Amino acid sequence: MLFMVVERFRRGPKPVYERLAARGRMLPDGLEYVDSWVDAKDSGRCFQLMETDDPDLFEPWVAAWDDLADLEVVPVLSSAEAARRSGRG
Repeated sequence: MLFMVVERFRRGPKPVYERLAARGRMLPDGLEYVDSWVDAKDSGRCFQLMETDDPDLFEPWVAAWDDLADLEVVPVLSSAEAARRSGRG
C-alpha cells in the first residue's frame, strides 16, 4: 500500500535535516521510503511517498519525529490504479 505523508516542520527545516543526517529516517522494518518532494514555496512542508503492508508501522515513525514535525498520513493510489478500479483503466 502507498501512503503520502504531508510533513509540516514545526521549527523550520534545519532541525529536521540535522536529525536526518545524524540518525537517518528511523523507519521501522517494513515501512519503506519511496521518494519525497519539498514545497517550492514553503520549505517548511514536505511530501513523502511511503510504502507498507502494515499501516500500524507509521505509529513509531511518527512518534520519532513528533517533536519536530506534524505528520499527516494519507493512503493513496496511483492514477492508473484508481482508473482501473473505476473500470476506466
